[in-house]
Amino acid sequence: MSAPTQSAIIVPISDAEATVASHRAKYDRAAGWGVPAHVTVLYPFMPPSQINAQALDTLTSAVGAVPRFGVSFDATNWFGNDVLYLAPSPAGPFVALTNAITTAFPEYQPYGGAYDEVTPHLTVGHDAPRGALSGVEADLLRHLPIRSDIHTVALWCGPDEPAPWQDVAAFDLG
Repeated sequence: MSAPTQSAIIVPISDAEATVASHRAKYDRAAGWGVPAHVTVLYPFMPPSQINAQALDTLTSAVGAVPRFGVSFDATNWFGNDVLYLAPSPAGPFVALTNAITTAFPEYQPYGGAYDEVTPHLTVGHDAPRGALSGVEADLLRHLPIRSDIHTVALWCGPDEPAPWQDVAAFDLG
């Protein structure tokens, strides 16, 4: 197994697993790496080799500044024609988490700063034909809403290549 070279901060959404697992297994490569259904808070984060006690303490403080919250996934949405996702409501607490962490670690911006605005989402499928993902969407809509209480954020690390990622640490919201 390759040494971890990347990290991500995510909110695992275990309440969504039963609904999305089979679709993610087929259409979301992160599922094949062992990453659970989630909303990304910050990717990429610092290289795993640089994550030390001080970084973990800073993450603990940043995440702890955001209150626990409830979320509902009531709808699907799309990025273009090839990314299907579940849209969280409210999205604001996920944005608050991202802002708290990027304020604490300004050198790490969501998606490397590629987007002016980050849209919180739970990816179900990407890089597949629209027709295939439209069938997934129809199935998902029959199982919504999905509700979840959010109380932790997780740090995951893994290699650049398709290989298993690991849950490294969890941080409690305030």
